[in-house]
Order: sequence, then structure tokens, then C-alpha cells
Amino acid sequence: MKKLILILSCVVVFSCSNNDDSSNCNFLFNTGVNLVVNTNLPQFAQLQFNDNRVFVSGYGNNGIWLYRANSSTLYAWDAADPSHEPLSCSTLTYSGIGDIVTCGCDDGNEYSLATGYGFEGNTQPCTLQPYRVESTGNNTYVVLN
Repeated sequence: MKKLILILSCVVVFSCSNNDDSSNCNFLFNTGVNLVVNTNLPQFAQLQFNDNRVFVSGYGNNGIWLYRANSSTLYAWDAADPSHEPLSCSTLTYSGIGDIVTCGCDDGNEYSLATGYGFEGNTQPCTLQPYRVESTGNNTYVVLN
């Protein structure tokens, strides 16, 4: 009996971890996304060129940002600020500078569409929620989660 108690105690002690990370970056829902992007169509034509972005509403939490990093890389990010709960002001909008998108709420968090990382001064160290992008050929991509 003592061995059983000792073994169970060891399992409990070693399976617990000390997580000092108190940030809460779990505000966004894991929504189903299945978006077909054809860069030959006018609404996605900007994505044929590097360093361009397109916002697509109606998908994800508050829409999706698509970003063409280079000729072989297309990123898809949820357009909701991951640092707080989805609100009408938390949809990320283009800042007009490079690849930076900004939250419209009072915190004004900023994120890079090229990396998904937030900038110093954001309220929490959250990153943008990524979506998987698969090329199906002929300038067509499928965005999934």
C-alpha cells in the first residue's frame, strides 16, 4: 500500500508544472474556415505581388487578413486582436504602414502580417491566430484551420 501511495504521489508531483505565464491569449474561438482564394480574381489580384494584403470579411472571428510575403509564401491570419475578447473595435485594420495592422480599441495593439507577432507596448504578448494556406495550383489557394 505504501508503494502505491508513493507511486501516485510521484505521478502527481512530476505531472504538475509551474507555469508563471499569466497572460491570457485564449480569447479567440476556433472557428471553421474553408476559403478558396484565386489571385486571378479582382478581389484577390493584389496578392499576385509581394508585400500586399487583402482583408476578407465573413470568415474566422472578425475576418481574415491575407498577406503575400514573397512569390512562394501567402499567410492567412485571423483579423481579430488575440489580446482581448472579440468586440466590434477589435477587428484589425491596415495601419497604412508596411505590414502593420492595428486594433481599433483603446489599447491600439499592433501586429505584423509578415510574422504574426505583436509589437512592444501591446497589452499582452499574444500572436495573431494563423490559418493554414495550401496551394492548389493555377494561382489558387485554400485557407483552412
